[in-house]
Amino acid sequence: MNLYRSLLWWLALAALGALGWSWFAQDLGDVVVRFRGLTYTTTLAYLVIAWGLLWFSLWGLWWLLQLPIQAWRRHARQQARNRLVSGLEAMHQGRWQRAESLLAKAAEDSVVRTPALLGARRAALAAGNAEGAALHQAALLAHDASCAALEQASALSDLGRYEDALASLDTLANPLPPRALLLQARALAATGRAQDAVPHFSRLRQEQALPAEQLTALEEELAAAALDQAHAATQLQRWNAHPLRLQQAPAVAAAFARRATAVGFETQGAQALADAIDAHWDEALVGLYGRLHARPDTPRVERAQAWLPAHGNSPALLVALGRLYFQQQQWAKAESYLHRALAQGAGAEAWEALGDTLAAQNDSTRASLAYANALRTGRSESTLQLDGRSLREQIADQAVAELRNEHGMPLLPP
Repeated sequence: MNLYRSLLWWLALAALGALGWSWFAQDLGDVVVRFRGLTYTTTLAYLVIAWGLLWFSLWGLWWLLQLPIQAWRRHARQQARNRLVSGLEAMHQGRWQRAESLLAKAAEDSVVRTPALLGARRAALAAGNAEGAALHQAALLAHDASCAALEQASALSDLGRYEDALASLDTLANPLPPRALLLQARALAATGRAQDAVPHFSRLRQEQALPAEQLTALEEELAAAALDQAHAATQLQRWNAHPLRLQQAPAVAAAFARRATAVGFETQGAQALADAIDAHWDEALVGLYGRLHARPDTPRVERAQAWLPAHGNSPALLVALGRLYFQQQQWAKAESYLHRALAQGAGAEAWEALGDTLAAQNDSTRASLAYANALRTGRSESTLQLDGRSLREQIADQAVAELRNEHGMPLLPP
């Protein structure tokens, strides 16, 4: 393609010269130059040709003079690129001092200065050379301010200085690059402004700033943080505007339930949590379902009882039922479910709830044992024997529901 263009260029010049000569041939004209008593006479055509030859000669002389300089520049640029490659390889191998030295020398070439300074700074930090890292950062700031601001924001975020990171990102021109958007979104969430970070997510997905799984996790993290940080009830009333996949995400549903309960929407919070559990069984959500404070008319016990046929061996569900019956002051049922939860492997939380239930029945001796067992379980120590359960009740507590696979074949319990 370049050869074809050069050929066309020379053909065009030849045609232009032929046209010019045919025009000059009709009348060559006369040019008279007098200078210090001397007179020069020639034709206009020859004067133009002579002038062109003069300029061509001067250009050729200048080109010849530039050859050594250009050759030196090409050599220096190639050397800088070789140092950049060698420095990056040294970084990959963990040879931090060698990497910093090579990359600092490579930064002498303006073409590769930005990546070389970035690498040199990171190599200096990896080697524990804080002073060298600061010098490279200052050089990067003088050469490429936007790149230096992004690198500084990343470093500040790693140190937990999110306000300073946001201030550094504010110096960048819009639209922000994907990495800056990601840093800004996480910094906003960390400083209590997750609601402002949520709109960034569409661009992050469009730019494919993270793998699909990590993007989904980030979306759930931002949505949960925005709900946790919601100050007004009106923000919670927009819960149904969230996509169904977010409403069913455990972290998001838990955040909404906690916040809704805190501002007086107990029924909505429990309903959202139960819907998420129905969609994807999650032991942590079930435990939260039992710990939520709700009005007595909230039908949480009935919803939890509906899960028993499929998850009768779940310690979290049994503890949740014990707590729910405790809230309704049905002490016998609460104690029964908590004993069964302990038999199915529940831990300190179940012992503490059992202690509360026994204390509510004025059984201080057994309540003290239950509280002691809660502490001992937290310290991974053996528990004390708690009397008051018959052998038949203990066998019933240990009983597990039969598990079958999709073909109806019995399975051993996990």
